[in-house]
Amino acid sequence: MSLTDPPQVVDCSIIPVFQVPNEGDVSILNVNDEENVVSEEKRRKKKKKQVSAPRPACSWVYFSREFIKEYSASHPESSGLKAATKAASDAWKLMSIEEKEKYTRRAREVWDNYLSTAPARIPKPRKQTKLVTRCSPGRLFNVLQRLTSEQKDAVKSMGFGSLLGLRCRTLRRSLCLWLLERFNTARRSLEICGERIPLSPRDVEHVMGLAARGKDVVNSGPDDLIADLRYIYNATNRGISVRLLEERLAAPEAGEDFKRSFILYALGTLLSPTARLDVSPSFLHFLINMDAVHQYNWGKFLLDRLVQEVSRFRQGKQRAVGGCLLFLQLFYYESISIEGAGSSASVAIPCLSSWGEEEITEREKRERELGGYGCGEVKSRSLYIIHAISMK
Repeated sequence: MSLTDPPQVVDCSIIPVFQVPNEGDVSILNVNDEENVVSEEKRRKKKKKQVSAPRPACSWVYFSREFIKEYSASHPESSGLKAATKAASDAWKLMSIEEKEKYTRRAREVWDNYLSTAPARIPKPRKQTKLVTRCSPGRLFNVLQRLTSEQKDAVKSMGFGSLLGLRCRTLRRSLCLWLLERFNTARRSLEICGERIPLSPRDVEHVMGLAARGKDVVNSGPDDLIADLRYIYNATNRGISVRLLEERLAAPEAGEDFKRSFILYALGTLLSPTARLDVSPSFLHFLINMDAVHQYNWGKFLLDRLVQEVSRFRQGKQRAVGGCLLFLQLFYYESISIEGAGSSASVAIPCLSSWGEEEITEREKRERELGGYGCGEVKSRSLYIIHAISMK
């Protein structure tokens, strides 16, 4: 550019301006960096959690996999998985319990192997300090007091005669909570007083008087088989009303309808209550043939349901604790020896009839004097063998 050329105006707006961040801007950058680190840490934890071993499949899954594979090979004209799955569902509903046994046994074997190899699950700490449960021995106790002699004979004929000796009307909730914290559902044991005490159907027989031998109780099957019973008991998706069963039990008759209503009521209020107030309609499946009720292994059923309900509670799937908590309470009294009242073995068999309100109150008082639950000693398991032999 020569000296005679006119001066050029330079547009300063196009010149990039570099700003040095002040102290406040630096703090904002640091906060963003920290948030990114936290988010990355959460993603890593979530990804690591997803790698855990999946839970075993149920019997329906094993059947459907096999059926769909064969169906797809024999029906090439069928398009997609939806039609094959629908056909598998229809076939499963028409199968008998005996036909399903192959898949049920396989699922049970895989599940047992899963429980034996999986590490013991550490229960999540719960903020709940009060026990919420539908297990109500007092409710059943009141119904038992109104039964006629014919109805009591009907109860005995079904194998539930031991419940007629029920004397306990209330649960000791503090004890039940203490026991639930020490209940290992994977190993089916109570870890108390420095020992691990296994639980078995024979213990249920010893404490509750329910048979620990016989056929497994199966509470599943085609819906059409129980359609009439669902109508009779006005069963909804929530279940069968406990109050409706109480009304039906108030009638003096002692026939098949009374027997079925009594078992439903006993299961829903004491032996196998769920988290809901109503009785599970799935129980109707094993009450179709009332002549076979006394042939079932009710001890195993009670223990299986207790483990299932406690597991669901610990997983956060329900707020209330289901299952027969009275069994855990009385099992503790019978298994742990303390000085003074209530320390000796029960004379009556089953133990259910040995523990009334007075005996339990005295036992609880002595527990507090010794410093709380778990201060006693575990009784010899040979006592159960002796009692089991005397029951036969």
